[in-house]
Amino acid sequence: MTQDRRSGAIDRITAIDDGCIGHFIAGQAVPGAGTTFDVTEPATGRSLGTARDATAGELDAAVKAAKDAFPAWAAVPGDKRRAVLHRIADLIVERAEEIAAVECVDAGQCWRFMSKAAIRGAENFRFFADRAPAARDGQALPAGGQLNVTTRTPIGPVGVITPWNTPFMLSTWKIAPALAAGCTVVHKPAEWSPYSARLLVEIAHEAGLPAGVFNAVNGLGETTGRRLTEHPDIKAVAFVGESRTGSAIMKQGADTLKRVHFELGGKNPVIVFDDADLDRALDAVVFMIYSLNGQRCTSSSRLLVQSSIREAFEAKLAARVANLKVGDPLDPATEVGPLIHQRHLDKVASYMDIARADGAKIAVGGERIEGAGYFFQPTLFTGAAQSMRIAQEEIFGPVLTVIPFEDEADAIAKANDVEYGLAGYVWTRDMGRGLRVSQALEAGMVWVNSENVRHLPSPFGGVKASGIGRDGGDWSFDFYMETKNIALAYQDHAIQKLGA
Repeated sequence: MTQDRRSGAIDRITAIDDGCIGHFIAGQAVPGAGTTFDVTEPATGRSLGTARDATAGELDAAVKAAKDAFPAWAAVPGDKRRAVLHRIADLIVERAEEIAAVECVDAGQCWRFMSKAAIRGAENFRFFADRAPAARDGQALPAGGQLNVTTRTPIGPVGVITPWNTPFMLSTWKIAPALAAGCTVVHKPAEWSPYSARLLVEIAHEAGLPAGVFNAVNGLGETTGRRLTEHPDIKAVAFVGESRTGSAIMKQGADTLKRVHFELGGKNPVIVFDDADLDRALDAVVFMIYSLNGQRCTSSSRLLVQSSIREAFEAKLAARVANLKVGDPLDPATEVGPLIHQRHLDKVASYMDIARADGAKIAVGGERIEGAGYFFQPTLFTGAAQSMRIAQEEIFGPVLTVIPFEDEADAIAKANDVEYGLAGYVWTRDMGRGLRVSQALEAGMVWVNSENVRHLPSPFGGVKASGIGRDGGDWSFDFYMETKNIALAYQDHAIQKLGA
């Protein structure tokens, strides 16, 4: 079965644009004329094919298609947009295994997670589809002699730039609310994992989405990405990725006063107090850093553990990390697959010497895995201090840093002593403490006695260097729509007479 899935995914990938993936503009596949770059399979290091970097003309054509399609799509009643988005979700479910297999081959993510991620993509479309009919609803705000009525309108064509770690699901997370709001989209997926994004745009058009409403261009960040973020007809940019890239996008969009929405990096703490359910806490600690090959924005990459239980907890943790199954991402038994690219593998590996130089101990792992592909051993750093680079910088791999703390105040101080603020996790049986620590953490999201369990109506996003804005529920529409106030006078009032 594993080999069949891989063969099917390879066949599907190589069939896209005859092995050199181009773009999808105004409802049609466009081979492209730009320079090519290689796309490799993380598990083998072999080439999957090539992709085209969009030319300036091709990017302009995609934006023009989105601009031309916007008035008609914005005018489509919400219930009809809902029907189209539900049909997209239906087709995602029908093709979930194909999507998951492509994602395993393309991004190196494990089957055990990707088989669920494709279904979650469908859930994203259904959730926002059901909100489309009420997306423009506003408020009635009475004032003296006037009634203020608010409404919302879609902002216009938007750019969506998504990362390589879970590309299909994150693309749906950004694109579904944009379409539900009545916006049109130009999507640029990450150059290291472009294939599942093509499946999504094809599915959307098979479901009946009008041509030009959803366009996709491939390319490099410094060329295609920059042109998209600078384009005057793109009214907003939604981006998921590195904090440095988010900063660059903000600068690039400044001249055209673009609205931006950023989900950026994290160095998220998981705080384990000595009164916690330690077995459940251990399960959550392992899951939240080593799942998705450590390449997830909400991973709990810093373990803050109370000194009174540190030694015993570290011992159990080390045994679990050493026992993780690393291997073929398409094998259902695999728990940790390869990193996305040789360049990223080099980055993760470089932190081993950094840890040693700063005085930390590599308790488990710390080595590249010999052979084909970009595999790295699940790694555990102990003996770390808050000032070390491994405690401050986002490594974005299967690497966990353990830092002891003494009491509640010490835990909060260490948790907040980073430039990031995406997520936090707190384990304690004392609910008063759980609430106090949660309120004190400088993070956009906190889970108490839980791993990251998403609730689609809830806000998702970070503070500090971890982002701007919130996804989820009505917060997504706040980004993709403009709010308008209309004041209706229902009685005469005094108006100053000038020049009378």
